Amino acid sequence: MTAARIPPIQSLLAFEAVARLRSVTQAAAELSVTPSAVSHRIRQLETQLGLKLFAARGEFLPSPEGAAYLLRVREAMAALQDAPRLARPAPAATRLRVAVTPTFSRQLLLPRLALFRHAYPDIELMLQVAIPIHNVTAEEADIELRFGVGPFPHRESMHLLSDEVCPVCSPDYLREAGPFDGDFDAEAEIGRAHLIRSPLEPWRTWFRACGIGLPEPASGNQFNDLGLVLDAAVAGFGVALMRLRLGQGWLDSGRLVRLSRRSVRSPHDYFLCWKPGTLERWECAAFVEWIRQAMRD
Repeated sequence: MTAARIPPIQSLLAFEAVARLRSVTQAAAELSVTPSAVSHRIRQLETQLGLKLFAARGEFLPSPEGAAYLLRVREAMAALQDAPRLARPAPAATRLRVAVTPTFSRQLLLPRLALFRHAYPDIELMLQVAIPIHNVTAEEADIELRFGVGPFPHRESMHLLSDEVCPVCSPDYLREAGPFDGDFDAEAEIGRAHLIRSPLEPWRTWFRACGIGLPEPASGNQFNDLGLVLDAAVAGFGVALMRLRLGQGWLDSGRLVRLSRRSVRSPHDYFLCWKPGTLERWECAAFVEWIRQAMRD
């Protein structure tokens, strides 16, 4: 069986244009050919199909058969026009890799990220965990959140956030080991407490502010994540030195209570870091500016 021959595309275009414009002259102008060429193409199409495409040649109204065929022609033309778009691969997402420390991410960054997503819907954000004590990440990141005092070798940086510290414990531990009179600033009452240790927030910051000559505790439970330090305090391990802004959620929920009305500035701050040249990428510059503004709230 021989396949039916497909009509020339020029004839189909001429038929569709005349049917739409109701004018051979206008169709010829649109197709950049002469009116006689348009008429010839339509006659050629009618001969090949064995159909009369127009009911009245002067009015150029499609016949019933012509109207049915016109519908098919337009469907085919629409499919051909859409083909390049379908064939093109979807544009690659603008990916931004950000390395953040665990507790900062949970307590301060994630609650604000919906605002970033709405402001920059074209950026696909990839969060990676950074280990604050070693300043290492599992993978290479575009922007890194680092915890410490800086400067950071081979990185440009921007100071992001400072915080103050205060001793805290759980209500149960306070009932068990307390009361602690005053502001937990005397050597005697500090000596009665189990101090939860962390290299990220050493107790010497508090001791020096209170004028206490105690050395940094050398024994006791120790954690290298600030969230784990606070969770350990909730579990009754003892007294923790809490960063107030970072740990506000634990205070608001009543899981932890302050042992002092005073607070002391921590020597460790949060910084955003990146390799030189990174901010030439618009998505990196956008994130740095966004988080700088967000952390002011």
